[in-house]
Amino acid sequence: MTEAATVRRSRITPEREAELYRAVLDLLREVGYDALTMDAVAARTKSSKATLYRQWGGKAELVVKALRHEKPSAGDVDTGSLAGDFHALVMREDDCRMEQNSALMRGLAMALHGNPDLLKAFRELIIEPETVELRRVLERAVARGEIRPDNPAQEYVLHMLIGAFAVRGVIDQRPPTRAFLTSYVDAVILPALGA
Repeated sequence: MTEAATVRRSRITPEREAELYRAVLDLLREVGYDALTMDAVAARTKSSKATLYRQWGGKAELVVKALRHEKPSAGDVDTGSLAGDFHALVMREDDCRMEQNSALMRGLAMALHGNPDLLKAFRELIIEPETVELRRVLERAVARGEIRPDNPAQEYVLHMLIGAFAVRGVIDQRPPTRAFLTSYVDAVILPALGA
């Protein structure tokens, strides 16, 4: 069974996969998660619904993999300083992409709370990799002596970053930007970490 699934999956080229993901995100922006259907994705991408289910299993996995695909990979960010690492993480996306992603996340927020499959996929494919990445950044900072190993703020860095990203539009009625997130890192996160 796994071998058959692997063979089926190999039929979709990386270019076609990227095209499908872009279409999913466009639909998500247009109609929201609850109204997005596999039928609509199939129609938009000129795919069969059976192919979509075979490749991704369902709507939740497809949506989250589309989000993950569009998220730039930082690889293993290591500039030699904690401030430099955080600034490099912020710079992965340009302001336009941040604005688009902020709108997507606002649209997904309610769906995440009401859909266990979506929440599970989101945690596995978005939150857990981000947590691992931040943990590596913080471990290197501890090893360099920039922050204390017992600093309790380390457990809340992802919360702080997501919070700043998510509520900028609510509080300031403006999208998150590189400049805003960089200043937030410098004014809030680094001081909280004692760096």
